[in-house]
Amino acid sequence: MSENTSLNITEESLDQVEWNADGLTPAIAQDADTGRILMMAWMNREALALSAREGRAVYWSRSRGQLWRKGESSGHVQELQGIYLDCDGDAIVLKVKQLGGIACHTGRESCFYRALREGQWHAVDPVLKDPKNIY
Repeated sequence: MSENTSLNITEESLDQVEWNADGLTPAIAQDADTGRILMMAWMNREALALSAREGRAVYWSRSRGQLWRKGESSGHVQELQGIYLDCDGDAIVLKVKQLGGIACHTGRESCFYRALREGQWHAVDPVLKDPKNIY
């Protein structure tokens, strides 16, 4: 990834984020072109700084307890187009270009593929690629 100088981040900018008790903040990945919400993950201070520096989404994996560069095993990298902090300072939106068109580990475009219909959750988006062929 090439460095995006418009995404320079400073210690002062990092201090303005309201990190929770675990040192995390929610990060929502949104397709920069369509506006579709692709996924939600967590970032710590280092993940946010690395994301800005590398120009790609880096998250904190709570289950693995380590940094997670989106796409490092699947190839479905999220190139950053912009980073936005909400009015309370406690949530981040990453506007991204989703390489490969798949953000979800289920092989779908978005992790938000289930819609509430008549009191039940229904999958409304197709699987674009079998997860067994991704990971």
